[in-house]
Amino acid sequence: MLWKSRGIPYTTRLFNNKTTPMNPDLGQLHPYPFEKLAALKEGISPSTGREHIALSIGEPRHPTPGFISEAVLAHLHGLSGYPATRGTLELRQAIANWLSCRFGLPEQSIDPETQVLPVNGTREALFAFAQAMIDRTKDPLVLMPNPFYQIYEGAALLAGATPCYLSCTADTGFLPDFEAVASATWDRCQLLYLCSPHNPTGAVTDIPTLQRLINLAEQHDFIIASDECYSEIYPDEADPPAGLLQAAVAMGNSDYRRCMVFNSLSKRSNAPGLRSGFVAGDAALISSFYRYRTYHGCAMPLPTQSASTKAWDDEGHVVKNRALYREKFSAVLEILKGTLEIEQPGAGFYLWPSTPTPDLDFAQGLFAQQNLTVVPGSYLSREVNGINPGQNRVRMALVAPLDECIDAAQRIKRYIELL
Repeated sequence: MLWKSRGIPYTTRLFNNKTTPMNPDLGQLHPYPFEKLAALKEGISPSTGREHIALSIGEPRHPTPGFISEAVLAHLHGLSGYPATRGTLELRQAIANWLSCRFGLPEQSIDPETQVLPVNGTREALFAFAQAMIDRTKDPLVLMPNPFYQIYEGAALLAGATPCYLSCTADTGFLPDFEAVASATWDRCQLLYLCSPHNPTGAVTDIPTLQRLINLAEQHDFIIASDECYSEIYPDEADPPAGLLQAAVAMGNSDYRRCMVFNSLSKRSNAPGLRSGFVAGDAALISSFYRYRTYHGCAMPLPTQSASTKAWDDEGHVVKNRALYREKFSAVLEILKGTLEIEQPGAGFYLWPSTPTPDLDFAQGLFAQQNLTVVPGSYLSREVNGINPGQNRVRMALVAPLDECIDAAQRIKRYIELL
């Protein structure tokens, strides 16, 4: 089905009363969740005089550490030269060191020359990776969790693949039931997107499951792309979420075959505007992705690389960041206890509660009566076998300052009590 605007399919563009062909795959793209959310709120004037609070966008709002900003300013002279697509060795070494320390990888098991590539945020890289890896001539499937980060779906469609949605429900611990996936589906799979910690549920995939998936990838010839950008926001300092490379090396896959991880400084270091992340893992995949990116023309600016090197080298600011989230979760959950069916996520900064009314009605009413925005869960999911796993849930991002999060929780409680 083609999505249409004013009667003109998105696969064409009108110039001087003539239509010009466009990539037909663009017509398969769904409206983005925030586009739907804007339409849901359109024409509504909140009855309250309170300031608007947005729990809808997962954009960190804690201050970016000063040393990161200062590093950008101190290296503005780097704007006079073209950056290399591969990035500086200093940055790649800092990323390799961080991966080894954070996930307990053997010393020097990540080669900064062949197994690390800086990228301009995980969003860009997650999308581009599918374009470089998918063979559209072989009727490919791209598997992904459901609900999901919409970039996975768009990347699959524009790479000529069919998305395959693996529902994450309370019954499955908000993770896909990989055991229920048919062998024929794995045979067609070329790329599996993982998201752990999961957006929006906060569920964390454990090492045995990751190792099971690595074995399946070897058996059925597919690649695993593990989106780990929420890995550094977790409640227990003694129990950080596991990573795909950690699982691989623990099972003897020391060259990280078929494994690619994606991470960034956006959530970890409260630097979403820096647009700085990395991909790391299988050297052969990195080599192919690097070749794609040299044509793509997306090298990271040198001032950004310098600031990123310092950020990956420092853990103190990350520990403080987790403490801020821990405080907000504690306060909000205490207020909403007994009001919503809600619980502390395994990691990440989202809450994923059930709603007492249909999720679209709940989100619309909350905005109208309390001037508070949340995302309906059904906007983040696709219907599979007649069931949308996000239905009658909403996503709340606890990214605002503590006092704003407390205010938001009190407004939600008041709204529910008046239903």
